[in-house]
Amino acid sequence: MEPESGMSDEAYQDEILPHVSRTFALTIPQLPAALRTAVTSAYLLCRIADTIEDEPALSATDTYIFLERFTAVVKGTENAARLARDVVPRLSERTLPAEQDLVANMERVIRVVGRFDERQRAAIRRCIEVMSRGMHQFQRTASLKGLARQTDMDSYCYYVAGIVGETLTELFCAYSPAIMRNYLELYELAPSFGQGLQMTNILKDVWEDRSRGACWLPQEVFSRHGIDLAQLTPERTDARFHEAMLELIGVAHRHLRNALAFTLLIPGEEAGIRLFCLWALGLAALTLRKIQTTPGFTAGAQVKVSRSAVMMTRTLTSLSVRNDRVLQQLFERAARGLPLADGSVPMKPAAVRAAAVGADDLGASHRFGGSLP
Repeated sequence: MEPESGMSDEAYQDEILPHVSRTFALTIPQLPAALRTAVTSAYLLCRIADTIEDEPALSATDTYIFLERFTAVVKGTENAARLARDVVPRLSERTLPAEQDLVANMERVIRVVGRFDERQRAAIRRCIEVMSRGMHQFQRTASLKGLARQTDMDSYCYYVAGIVGETLTELFCAYSPAIMRNYLELYELAPSFGQGLQMTNILKDVWEDRSRGACWLPQEVFSRHGIDLAQLTPERTDARFHEAMLELIGVAHRHLRNALAFTLLIPGEEAGIRLFCLWALGLAALTLRKIQTTPGFTAGAQVKVSRSAVMMTRTLTSLSVRNDRVLQQLFERAARGLPLADGSVPMKPAAVRAAAVGADDLGASHRFGGSLP
């Protein structure tokens, strides 16, 4: 899409958003006006990084160089327009036109971010740097063999989604002193919030990912059920495969319960922020139910939540958004019958926690009241 002449940078963001994400185009408008622009910018920058990473025409080396340059753009040490001119001609038809347009106009998003306060900019800088480096680390070794261990899946989910949960926490707390009072609890739960949503997508899109030569399932889990992921095809699945999927559904379910706890820490008067979280959370729980009850599914479309269920989720959460007890009951109804992993699940992978000691090396030295972990 060609931006209209005279369109503001903020208007461009609003215009491109529904073309690159139907989900966020639905949830971001629920946020208070003071937050919408920052969350939109953060999402669009993440989408640019993801577009570069996913481009099949780029070699692993070129992808790494472009992601490093993009990180420098977000940090303000590289020219956005120059990078866009270098990247866009390298994008193939496998990259959607709207995504190509977004990459071409990254300078507009960067200009918007430049008008944010330092708290917001620091959170977004850290998000892009951690995501770009972590995502590329996994993508360059992606194969149909899957990931070796459950902890590898945890790490992957952190880099592509858990870091987003932490960034949202920073943006929410920068917006509201009342939310800031729950900062430590929110920040602890934030990676789990992201992982619950990401694991749901991985389970739903398992066959689409495999068609692109990637598998984000942990072989460790499937080995317990006698399944070799490298040999897996839709025609060769059986009850053992479904049992392994149920095990992962239980882990995702546990993360979604943490996501609900995260959401209920947002004060009830911040209805828009709660709805932003609740709609994603509710649809994820319903999607897990569909996966659980459709053991032979061969495409994500077969376990997609119906439009009527989406509308019902939106309506019921909107009516109950300030009532914690009712929201808990609605979640129990959505998650009814799902397996649940025993005990707690890791909020952040051990390797990431260890690396947090040197977080300043990632260029993210700001945290509300201290340095970022």
